[in-house]
Amino acid sequence: MLKIVELNSVTKSYHTPLGETKAIDNLTLSINKGEFISIIGPSGCGKSTILSLIAGLIKPSSGEILVFGEKVKGTSQRIGYMLQKDHLFEWRTILRNVYLGLEIQNKLTNENKSYAKHLLDTYGLGEFKNHFPSELSGGMRQRAALIRTLAVKPDILLLDEPFSALDYQTRLSVSDEIGSIIKKENKTAILVSHDIAEAISMADRVVVLTQRPAKIKSIHPINLSIENRTPLKSREAPEFREYFNTIWKELKANE
Repeated sequence: MLKIVELNSVTKSYHTPLGETKAIDNLTLSINKGEFISIIGPSGCGKSTILSLIAGLIKPSSGEILVFGEKVKGTSQRIGYMLQKDHLFEWRTILRNVYLGLEIQNKLTNENKSYAKHLLDTYGLGEFKNHFPSELSGGMRQRAALIRTLAVKPDILLLDEPFSALDYQTRLSVSDEIGSIIKKENKTAILVSHDIAEAISMADRVVVLTQRPAKIKSIHPINLSIENRTPLKSREAPEFREYFNTIWKELKANE
């Protein structure tokens, strides 16, 4: 399989007035094209730091990160980043919010605008394109945020706890929708989550990290005996509870 993200012996330390804090220690991980990876670990262990390193927002203290075989030296238009909050501009319509990334990248062509509208129509927001964010539910806002990210046609999606601000019922529904959209669009995705069930239900592999400084404790390939897998259907698989219990015990052992 084609490796499109590689972290090779990556260490990241932050320097503060109180001294040096190591966030990640000698971490090696590769991610294949079209794969959905979930990263889970104790709070503050460095999960979001890994996404920032892959995105080129910060540099590693040592080691190297390769994306499509090239060393990461800064941000790339091939990577889309979806954060905890939707960050929709309240004074812009949903359509104008979806156009935002295209505007920033100077790609607001008729072809790309048509593609953005197509995404809105395909994923149930077409009739809301002229509404403002305040008129949408939390789940619809997150869907709009994902479509804004997809509109610039990134090859890799980085998802930093994008459902954490939603209530539990909405979170289940939206994670199912967004997971299905990502698979349908054949994107490579890396999800950071505190939620074990969410991580298992969405991923092809779950990466479990140790306490800070983060190292890889284990990697679990997720193989579920269900057809036409979706995040919600995954929770019904007989193997799901076994994966959950194993990962929960590993995280408890970190405490």
